[in-house]
Amino acid sequence: MTKSAEQGTLLHVGCGLKRLQDLPDYFANWREVRYDIDAGCKPDIQGDITDPNAISDGSIDAIWSSHNIEHLFAHEAPVAIREFQRVLSKDGFLIITCPDLKSACRVAGEKGLEATLYTSRMGPITPRDVLFGHQRSIRSGGHYMAHKNGFDLQSLNALLSKGGFKKIYGERKGYELWFIASNAVLTTEQARDHLSKIKPKRLEAA
Repeated sequence: MTKSAEQGTLLHVGCGLKRLQDLPDYFANWREVRYDIDAGCKPDIQGDITDPNAISDGSIDAIWSSHNIEHLFAHEAPVAIREFQRVLSKDGFLIITCPDLKSACRVAGEKGLEATLYTSRMGPITPRDVLFGHQRSIRSGGHYMAHKNGFDLQSLNALLSKGGFKKIYGERKGYELWFIASNAVLTTEQARDHLSKIKPKRLEAA
């Protein structure tokens, strides 16, 4: 994790229509490689995150994975994580965020599947959206938005631990999980500090 912010190559997996300017300011001067399965997003590389064979071993300094690991089946997620670890440099790191199923299920049990958890740029988000994928997008034909899997803090930590990373640190924030997984040997304090510098200061409000 010794690369400076001016030298890094960032793999933006599951980028959708987002670009570098949509990511945290930390990455403002990085070279972005956009990666998505949907050709309609016009990614730099089109492909499945379980098989990024177009990307060489150790050629990436950081990976940004926001709300896409839950779109894989449970047996596919470990494959994707191992591939992330493979393409990262010896001191590269992964930032991964996804919904926290435990928090969403708690609200679903108390208030029902249609309760509003928070309001995003896509409108109100419900436990049903967290569990099964954003319903409005799916109704509009965005079948890639369906969720096939889900995680809580413990299960995502276990998934990353099996992926070969040397240091993993995660937090629950509202209805989201945020993790950093590094190929470098870090203390917990160093990992927490690094995640805090990258994670957006303002997340979706609960």
